[in-house]
Amino acid sequence: MLAADKLQLQSTLKQQATALKEKEFNLHHNNFMTVGTQAAVLAGLDVTMFIEFQPPANEEWPFVIIPRVLKFVYYVCITSAFCANMLVVSQTTILSVLGASLALRGPDGSMMTATDGLYLERAMVFKFF
Repeated sequence: MLAADKLQLQSTLKQQATALKEKEFNLHHNNFMTVGTQAAVLAGLDVTMFIEFQPPANEEWPFVIIPRVLKFVYYVCITSAFCANMLVVSQTTILSVLGASLALRGPDGSMMTATDGLYLERAMVFKFF
């Protein structure tokens, strides 16, 4: 009887821990989807800024080098922002799909592993965002 009670207590404790990790997993998953959506919108804005930029002609400046440097800096910034946003979109998509797959279809304890993995990758995603 005592062994059965101990086994039932361990099973209940494991279920409660898994339910808690599931809530944490859902929080990280929803955060990644929100950040990914915002990064996709910003990537579209970057493309628009890249296409619609109409600088004045070089002859309107007192020195020819000034507009060239400004254009170069502008295009480097826009291209870097676009690349960072696309990286965030791809990272959040991969983490959401593979993390959910591991959590649902993985071996025993995979919910904990998936949640901890999402937590570790969160810093890198937010850094690029």
